[in-house]
Amino acid sequence: MSVGFRQGVSEDPARLAWDASRPRPLAWTAWYTAAEDAVPTRSSLKSLFRREAVAVEAPLAASTRSFPLVLLSHGTGATALALEWLAHRLAQQGYVVLGVDHHGHTGSETYRAEGFLCMWERARDLSALLSDLSWRAALGGNIDEDAHLVGFSAGAYTAMLMVGARIAYSQFEPDNPVKSPIRGPREFPDLADRLPALFDNPVFREAWERRRDDHSDNRIKSAFAIAPGRSVLGFDRNSLHTIQRPVFLVAADADRQAPAECWRFLHDNVGGPTESPKTTKPELDIVHGGVDHYVFLPEAALPGFASEPELFADPPGIQRREVHDHVAECAIRFFARQPERIGTTGDV
Repeated sequence: MSVGFRQGVSEDPARLAWDASRPRPLAWTAWYTAAEDAVPTRSSLKSLFRREAVAVEAPLAASTRSFPLVLLSHGTGATALALEWLAHRLAQQGYVVLGVDHHGHTGSETYRAEGFLCMWERARDLSALLSDLSWRAALGGNIDEDAHLVGFSAGAYTAMLMVGARIAYSQFEPDNPVKSPIRGPREFPDLADRLPALFDNPVFREAWERRRDDHSDNRIKSAFAIAPGRSVLGFDRNSLHTIQRPVFLVAADADRQAPAECWRFLHDNVGGPTESPKTTKPELDIVHGGVDHYVFLPEAALPGFASEPELFADPPGIQRREVHDHVAECAIRFFARQPERIGTTGDV
């Protein structure tokens, strides 16, 4: 079964770009089951990652039923293409998979400290994209109005926000009682020190004041959260207790970027406090073998080995493709177990 591939740019008219020059951009990438005569090829463009073979701009396969939809939220500083390994496998199973490059927090454009600090704006990206009609027109066919959501690392934080987690404190907020051991991620190591000066930017000020808002979206059917990072420790516990939508957590057993306390915090609190016997807890899968955070990125292309070796240094005996196969199978089975939702209104 061939996988189609298409990219485009939408926008959120309700928010401005960080430099206030235009509406907030929503650069999207879609993978989907392609028409029978589609011919997949592998991109020749230079990339850190090994790209999958796709049929670029091929028509969506004909179907008498609506295609189920999965949204993707990438990790810090990455792009939707960093989850192509999973998107491709899902598309082969009949899903339409739609990812967005989160403005200011993505490698497809210049990094902005605002984007790294206001990570809750990522949830609004996906809500806006769900409401946008342009990508649906570009793909054609009949695609579900609601969606499952997959997020990796910072994307896992996004996924939890969209099923009901609320923010008590931002990771680098000065008043946060849970002090981060770092001042910023590898892409922005002095991020916390940049916060005071950013209040001169009115777009940032407005976004910052939204951090404790409700960022959930009723159209999200379930959350598949891969390697949630330290930012989740700032969630309000009571908000996690009230989450009723299905959640699946994936963790690596030797993750230095997203240590075990992060997934344990979610596992112990989502659906109710640990001591409550009546709660439905998230499903959990831990990848063993001394596996670190970046095993959930694609396999390396030659430029990746040369320029970013730490992203591809898996321990002996670990085959990244096998890990990807396993995680994809977990996602496919998890989504298949979720009942059809009747009468979804699409209200946010």
